[in-house]
Amino acid sequence: MDAARLLADLVAIDSVNPALVPGAAGEAEIAAFVAAWTQARGLDVTVVDEPRGRPSVVAVARGTGGGASLMLNAHTDTVGVAGMTRPHEPQVRDGRLYGRGAYDMKGGLAAVMMAGAGAAADRGRLRGDVVVTAVADEEHASEGVQAVLRRFGADACVVTEPTHLRACVAHKGFAWAELETRGRAAHGSRPDLGVDAIAGMGPVLAQIAALQARLDGAPHPLLGPASLHASVIGGGQELSSYPARCTLGLERRTLPGEGVDDVRRELEGLLQRAREADPRLETELRMGLWRAPFEVAPDAEIVRVLRAAGEAILGDAPQIVGDHPWMDAAFTAAAGIPTVVFGPSGAGAHAAEEFGDLLSVEQCAAVLVETARRICA
Repeated sequence: MDAARLLADLVAIDSVNPALVPGAAGEAEIAAFVAAWTQARGLDVTVVDEPRGRPSVVAVARGTGGGASLMLNAHTDTVGVAGMTRPHEPQVRDGRLYGRGAYDMKGGLAAVMMAGAGAAADRGRLRGDVVVTAVADEEHASEGVQAVLRRFGADACVVTEPTHLRACVAHKGFAWAELETRGRAAHGSRPDLGVDAIAGMGPVLAQIAALQARLDGAPHPLLGPASLHASVIGGGQELSSYPARCTLGLERRTLPGEGVDDVRRELEGLLQRAREADPRLETELRMGLWRAPFEVAPDAEIVRVLRAAGEAILGDAPQIVGDHPWMDAAFTAAAGIPTVVFGPSGAGAHAAEEFGDLLSVEQCAAVLVETARRICA
């Protein structure tokens, strides 16, 4: 199977996420391509159009019955293309295919499609199903994988985000939040009347470094420490007025074992410092998007089987690693499906120059086929 041709076809389809870039193409065209390509190779195809107009594809290579099932997951959407000259005109140089999404993560998508086709060709040898899921919206709110998991499951899962052919068993989660301090507007000449909401946010900002120091003292063995940073701040209306309001947007990257309530308590503690410094202030915490971290035991069956399959194909067992970005693996794991992340190589995620390594796409697909033969036998 020609990995270069398949990956080029995928990259040539504009699938920029419209939640990130208003008016962008979205996933409809690439979903139609994935559906047609997998159906032509003997897989049973279901299109999950939820939310409407943002379709995901589930393509199943049916086993003979009685065996364990394996889900192979990849996302179809990409981030925007600002700064790129020909983002959807794939170019191959020195074994690399360049274009938006080639690394994140149409290389992984090509690998699961090829593996699904290989499983369909193995139909008589496998008892369990191989379930290829090509999902929408991972780059924003992961609506696609959530919709798919409401209708489909499996006994094990491999998510093919790019890992450079290593076995990723953990990644960080994140929480977004907005903190607000409210003071009292007044003319700049009347300090007796005004309460400065921006200055009132000062104790919060001053405590971020101290909180980070505490987080640094409890690192994860694969992921390092959790983190907190100030992302966006705003307030005030003109130089001659006391500001009545200040808002601070924060991101907290979390480790396995940390939940949203842990983050909420930390941030409430920061606001408490602001109130103690100036009791005239009112404060509010608004929790935003929360995504859980992911972790699977390195000796879990799916990890052991994938590493054994990797050793059979590559000559060495894939290295066990953790990774920092959030992935849909958190959702498949939360659905009760033992999950490992294993994908091809490349570079340039979300960057102006992005490429996927073609040999690693082929190798990834071969490892996935061998994993399916062992899981679904």
